[in-house]
Amino acid sequence: MKRLFLFAASLLLLANSAPRAAADWAATVTATPEGGFRQGNPDAPVKLVEYGSRTCPTCGRFAAEGVAELRSKYVATGKVSYEYRDFLIHGAPDFALALLNQCVPAPRFFAVLDAIYASQPVFAGRLEQLVKTRSAEIEAWQKLPPPQMATRFAEALGFIPFMQAHGVNEARARQCLSDPALIKRIAQTNADAVNQQDIDGTPTFIVNGRKMRASDWLHLQPELWAAGA
Repeated sequence: MKRLFLFAASLLLLANSAPRAAADWAATVTATPEGGFRQGNPDAPVKLVEYGSRTCPTCGRFAAEGVAELRSKYVATGKVSYEYRDFLIHGAPDFALALLNQCVPAPRFFAVLDAIYASQPVFAGRLEQLVKTRSAEIEAWQKLPPPQMATRFAEALGFIPFMQAHGVNEARARQCLSDPALIKRIAQTNADAVNQQDIDGTPTFIVNGRKMRASDWLHLQPELWAAGA
């Protein structure tokens, strides 16, 4: 019996001493009190915030050129947390997409955000065509209350079928487009961006509380290094 106990203890010691896989912090996503969604280690030494617009071409380039490396080298390792906050630089289309993106469960927020940016050229083409052919209607939609305004643009630009392809059924999508709590949350995030952070364009990056002049990955990455990433 004593020999068996010693053997079991040896196995336990071996198990405890075996190397453990490092945590992938990119899988950790939470909504923040500021109205954003944060990916990564909440205690990361470097905290990156992006104020972004889903219809902004420069934001789209950052999503295409920088986000994968940001996640794999910095967020996944716990060095950097990455928070995305909405800034509706292009008005109603941004508003509709923000409502729909925030409609999904927090763990799926960034996957849907990535998909929206990947589809940005398609949405831009539809918006351009809409402006050419239905400009009077667009002007009228922009005078509607927020829920109706968001719904009209979502219908016209194909956002609802897009969300269906990403796991949000039509009834749920329409519910989110008129959700008063969600509308208030996004409106507050935008008001705070202007009044507290002096945000006036997208993308705007903030690293450890300091607003960056960088607007692309080439210039942002050295700022992360300088901050200790």
